[in-house]
Amino acid sequence: MEALANPGPVCREVRNLLTEHEADVVCWADTSWGLGYLSPAPAGVRTVLKLAVLRTDLLFSRALAHRPDVVMTNSDFLISQASDAGFDTRSWAAVPNALLTAVVPPSPARREKLCQRGPIRIVARAEPHKGIAELIEAIPDRLGRPVEIVLAAAGFEYWPGMQEEVITACRRAAALASPGEVRLLPALPWQQVPAFFAGAAATIISTTSPETWCNAAAETVSAGTPVVGYDFGHVPVLARSAGRMVAPGLPASQLWKATLNLLFDADAYHAASVQADAQVARHTPASSARAFLAAVTPPASA
Repeated sequence: MEALANPGPVCREVRNLLTEHEADVVCWADTSWGLGYLSPAPAGVRTVLKLAVLRTDLLFSRALAHRPDVVMTNSDFLISQASDAGFDTRSWAAVPNALLTAVVPPSPARREKLCQRGPIRIVARAEPHKGIAELIEAIPDRLGRPVEIVLAAAGFEYWPGMQEEVITACRRAAALASPGEVRLLPALPWQQVPAFFAGAAATIISTTSPETWCNAAAETVSAGTPVVGYDFGHVPVLARSAGRMVAPGLPASQLWKATLNLLFDADAYHAASVQADAQVARHTPASSARAFLAAVTPPASA
C-alpha cells in the first residue's frame, strides 16, 4: 500500500497494457493487492473482482463502487455469506478453485493399510483460527499412529509476529504429547500436497470459523483420503460422503472422536475413500476455466 500511495503511474501502465493486448476482460485478483480498489481498466473492458473472503473495509467499498461486471467468489457459501451481510449479489458468481496437481489415489490394499496404521496428516497456514494448537492438545491418549502436521507461513499476517506465535504454540503443544506422536513439518510446495495427503489415513480440518473454500479439503478428497471437520462453510460441500462432519462449536476432542469412529468402521471408511472422482470433477483446471468463462461472458442481446 505504501508503494501505491501515488497510484497514477501504475494505473496508467495497467491501462496501457490492457489496451496494447486488446483485452476483453480483466480480472482483479483481489481488492487490494489485485488492484480491485483502483480498477484501472480502459473503457469497454469488462471487469471482474475476485473475492476469496468477505471483506467489509473501505478498500472493498471502493472496489464495489467501480461497479465491476462480475464479483467472482470461490463458493456459493461466500455468496450467501455476502447476501446475509446485506450486499447486492445479483452480479456475483461462484467459480471453484482448480486443483493444482492431480494424484492417483492409493489402491484398495494400500488404503486398507493406511486405515489401520497410517498417519493423520494435516496441512494448514499458521493462523490462530485454524485451530491446530487446540487440535494437538486434544489428541487422545494412546492414539497409536503418528500425527504429521505441515504448518505454512503466508506472505501476510493479521498482526506482526502472528505466525511465529502460532508455530510456537503448536510446538509447545506437540512437546507435551506422547513422545514421537506429533511431527511438525516444514511447508510443502503446493504441487506436493495431494501426494502428501494420499499417504494419510485421514485429515482433520480444525478451522474454528467457516472456510469459504479450503484447498486442503479438496486436495485430500482428490487423493482418496477421508476428511473430518466442522459442519459449516464450504468444507462439508467439498467432503460430502468422503468424510465426517461434527457440529460447530464443539471442542477439538470431538474431531478426534469422529476421526477414530471412521477409522474403526472399515465399511464406512472405504466408502468414503472412493469418492474422489465424483467429488473433484468440478475442480479440474478445465472445469474451473469453463465456469470462469461462463461467468465473464456477457448475456446475449435480446
